[in-house]
Amino acid sequence: MPDPIAQLGQDLAAEQYFADEGLLTAAHLSLTLGRPLLLEGEPGVGKTEIAKVLARVRGRELIRLQCYEGLDAAQALYEWDHPKQLLAIRACEAEGRPVGELYDEAYLMERPLLRALRTPCVLLIDEIDRADSEFEAFLLEFLSDFQITIPELGTISAVARPIVVMTSNRTRELHDALKRRCLYHWIAFPDSSRERRIIEAKVPGLSADAAASLVAAVTGVRSLELIKPPGIAETIEWGQAAKLLTDEGAEWPTALRRALGLLVKEAEDTETVLVHAESLGL
Repeated sequence: MPDPIAQLGQDLAAEQYFADEGLLTAAHLSLTLGRPLLLEGEPGVGKTEIAKVLARVRGRELIRLQCYEGLDAAQALYEWDHPKQLLAIRACEAEGRPVGELYDEAYLMERPLLRALRTPCVLLIDEIDRADSEFEAFLLEFLSDFQITIPELGTISAVARPIVVMTSNRTRELHDALKRRCLYHWIAFPDSSRERRIIEAKVPGLSADAAASLVAAVTGVRSLELIKPPGIAETIEWGQAAKLLTDEGAEWPTALRRALGLLVKEAEDTETVLVHAESLGL
């Protein structure tokens, strides 16, 4: 039989997502066992992107729940469209008709979690660490049953179990109960060879020498003591901007230095990188 993990790697690579063996194994087990995949790692290492790619590979809709402080169950599940209900009441009164049922599908506003129950999807719960502990506890219950009860309509269960990907940047520790529910994986920065594959795929037309020097520079930058080391996303944007500048006539090292604002986003980090510019090949 073909190796399913290798096949998954090929499917993701066809969508220009180059995962290492650890992430491929975690994703395969998550898909096979039906367990939510909890991904942590530095910003920009591809946590959110893998959910988008899995949706394309599996032919499913991507449904994203962006977490933030103050997010509650109503905002994540559903809400009733009260203005629409009020208009219906007024219209009925004006025409002398019975008001009828105001709590039906016509007035229901789907939010991401309810929609995820009603359509085969990849459910991306992004930056769960930004939500409050109370919402995390509610989410744990949702992930246990994949069903909700709307008092006015009854219980709604998933038509197909969602493929769930959760991401966290570790701004706070998640509860152990939620971690136990999930298959956990930490996404590290890629090694040089894998990052070069990513750059060559995402920055078409970049020469082999330029790609090699860019990856070497990024590897050196990450070795410095920075407030926010650059992720893969920043590397791609840096390469795209530098390629644009060279197309406009700039020399490659000069282009990298001029586009540095796309790689590092803190004044102190920029100063640190410029101090080491010569050794980094900038």
